[in-house]
Parts: sequence; structure tokens; C-alpha cells
Amino acid sequence: MLGLIAKKLGMTQLYVDGKAIPVTVLEATDGVITQIKTKEKDGYNAIQVGFVDTKEKRLNKPLLGVFKKVGVPPKKILKEFRVEDVSNYEVKQTISIDIFEKGEVVDVVGHSKGRGFAGVMKRHNFAGGPDSHGSMFNRRPGSIGQCEFPGRVVKGKKMPGHYGNERVTIKNLQIVHIDPEKKLIAVKGAVPGSKGSYVNIIKKGN
Repeated sequence: MLGLIAKKLGMTQLYVDGKAIPVTVLEATDGVITQIKTKEKDGYNAIQVGFVDTKEKRLNKPLLGVFKKVGVPPKKILKEFRVEDVSNYEVKQTISIDIFEKGEVVDVVGHSKGRGFAGVMKRHNFAGGPDSHGSMFNRRPGSIGQCEFPGRVVKGKKMPGHYGNERVTIKNLQIVHIDPEKKLIAVKGAVPGSKGSYVNIIKKGN
């Protein structure tokens, strides 16, 4: 599916037909096709696209060679998009915000905010225990084992641990507004990640 990389600027609200719609504002980034993969040669059809200019010293030699081979300035992010027909694309072609339309439904992929080591109430939404009368069971997970059989903690048990900083896909978000001049896209609802982080906007049905 074709898409773009965009920077998350934050949330606000837009008024549509007298209703306040919560939106996330994304700053789209133009991409340059660096490679075209075909089913005959690579086993599948896809285009490789580079986003966000960067300095050569910030890339390793194999990655830098990808851009030098096709004569494209070094890019910070390299993404691959599966497409049905690669004949519509060519190397050095620019992919911009005009691939999206107002009212279109898209998927947004990003990394959620990292929350470090979290307990079961924050991580798994446990209810916890009584907060008064010396129960000593305020935020604890409770019993985690069984009796003599099976005599162990089963795999996948919901327990305290690392929370957040995971790849998250939010599906079917509607594009409420597009500003081609400023390269801004406003999608209805929230998207993963903190302000200033990059997300992947994926176009459906291509």
C-alpha cells in the first residue's frame, strides 16, 4: 500500500457542519523513489521510498550506497510500499501529499510513547485492591500461580513489565482536512507517538 511519512505536530479540533471534530495534525514529507522491486526479480511488487534529508555522516556505507547508486540525496528514513502495478512508478519520482484526498480513509502506523517499567494497573488496566484499612493490596497483581499442578506460572501471564514504545497501527482514520501548500494533513482521532515523532500514513486500496 502506498503511503507517506509525516511528522506528528499535535492535536486540535476542527468544526465541520457545526460539530467539533478532534483531529491530529500531521506534516507530510515528500518522498523520492530509490528502488523499484518486481515480482520477476524480487518475488513481489514494491517501491522503496526515501524521506527526510540528512547528512552523509549520519548513514552507514551500505545505506549511503543505496542513495548514491540512483543519484538521490541521503535520506533519514527508507520505507518500502507494496503496490499492485510498478509500471506507474520510476526511480527518482517524487511521492507527495497529492496522493491523498479529503474524506479518504487511511491507516496510520507509529511507535507509541515509551512508559518504562509499569505495574499491572497501568499496563493491563487491573482494578487493584482496597486503598484503606491497611489492606496492603493497593496496586498489586495478586496471585499468579496454581496449586501442585501445574506448579508453575503459565506463559503470557499479565504481570508488571516494559510498557509502550511498540509499533502501533490505527486503522480507518478519516482525513478531515488537507492543506497542500503547508503540506498538512488533519486526520480524525488520535495517532500513536509523541509530538515531533514520525508516523506512516498508508493509503488504502492501491
